[in-house]
Amino acid sequence: MRRLTGLESVFLSAETDTNLFHVGAVAVFDPSTAPAGSPPPYQALCDVLAARLPLLAPFRRRLLTVPGGLDHSRWIEGGEVDLAQHVLRTTLPSPSGPRELADFAAGVMSRRLDRDRPLWEIHVVEGLEGGLVAAVAKIHHAAIDGLTGVELTANLMDLSPEVRPVPPAEPPRDDHLPSPVALAIDGARRLVLRIPRAVTAAGMVTLGMRHLQLHNRHPEEHKPPGLMDAPSSLLGGRIGAARAVGMATVDRVLVDKVRAATGSTVNDVILAVTSAALRAELETSGDLPDKPLVAFVPMAVKGRGKEHDDAVNRLSGMLVSLPTTTPDPVERLVEVKANAGQAKQRERQLGSALFGSVAEILVPFLAGAVTRAASLVGPAVGWPPFNVVVSSFPGSPMPLYCAGSRLVAYHPLGPVVDGSSLNVTAMTYGETLQFGLLACGDTATKVERIAARLPEALAELAEQAA
Repeated sequence: MRRLTGLESVFLSAETDTNLFHVGAVAVFDPSTAPAGSPPPYQALCDVLAARLPLLAPFRRRLLTVPGGLDHSRWIEGGEVDLAQHVLRTTLPSPSGPRELADFAAGVMSRRLDRDRPLWEIHVVEGLEGGLVAAVAKIHHAAIDGLTGVELTANLMDLSPEVRPVPPAEPPRDDHLPSPVALAIDGARRLVLRIPRAVTAAGMVTLGMRHLQLHNRHPEEHKPPGLMDAPSSLLGGRIGAARAVGMATVDRVLVDKVRAATGSTVNDVILAVTSAALRAELETSGDLPDKPLVAFVPMAVKGRGKEHDDAVNRLSGMLVSLPTTTPDPVERLVEVKANAGQAKQRERQLGSALFGSVAEILVPFLAGAVTRAASLVGPAVGWPPFNVVVSSFPGSPMPLYCAGSRLVAYHPLGPVVDGSSLNVTAMTYGETLQFGLLACGDTATKVERIAARLPEALAELAEQAA
């Protein structure tokens, strides 16, 4: 049994019927690479999962909540995981293409996970053109982040079509479950112990705000945006439960050409092409704000203490100004690089621990009330703290296989929230950079067009940079 970290707990407490905090992916496979005599893709995946569950801790854990929300919930293990409840099979009308697959994935991402079971699902999708098969996966953000998602994928995948044998492991012992009374007493005790932590966190916030005030007095050209600097846009407002999915793949060679010509990072290029795609879409619809959009960029941080050695979501984040008002592609990249550099410096000065320290003292009953109030007040007064979430993480440079089938494409999907109805997540895989876009369902046509503009934006940037 392990107590959730503050941030893991916030992802659960902040969830509503519309603000859904699971992450996901659309993975496309070619089953023709599977060895002769292999079972069909659905059964082959179930076989691999059954054999490797001892390596997949997030797939085994269930939630144990503390009465009254006095303390963060516990992850517990015990009992059989019924794969039939988690691995589902769907056949689309054949031949279905990327658009039909994206629509199906949007439906999956629109539904909440059942908290009475381990918080994950995988939908095996057949009927795709070319004999391809997809796996649309989702797992709660409390159980996983981008980097641990890569580790989870590595435990599921192989480097060849041959499924590697996994040494038999002893099944994890069932956790001893404390009674609700014992949980409530422990929660109340920890609530008292939080008082010194709350004082420390309040001091950190005060120092951070003071630093921001001093920083904002200096008219630096690429000063990071503040919490009040994001302009109102069509990406703001309250979101519904329905989701829309967009997918795009770009050539890694073009990314490397831009990096070599400009001294930029992969993340700089991702932010630049995202800026270009958003600028083009909003300009076409006549809705481009006269101020740059603001992106929230999650960042992984190190360490969290012995109590959370196996914790996920060791996250901080930074606000980055996206130069959506700049028409020239290379100038946009130069500005993004400078903006991101200043934002990283601010994040280091404020301290990565601030994010987690504040989340740690927000017990569930308080975190839920705060986040629900923010989701009501922020969009109502036209105050989005950011317009879009943009994140990226490295994937495998080598081809991967699952149950014998070669992984053709992998499009990661991150959550959206009130005030910011678009999430753009990218992952490198082999010679490609794979984008997954998740948006509020009201922007279904827009997210498809934004995804289509990403390769165009990269091609234009590469040409101009050269």
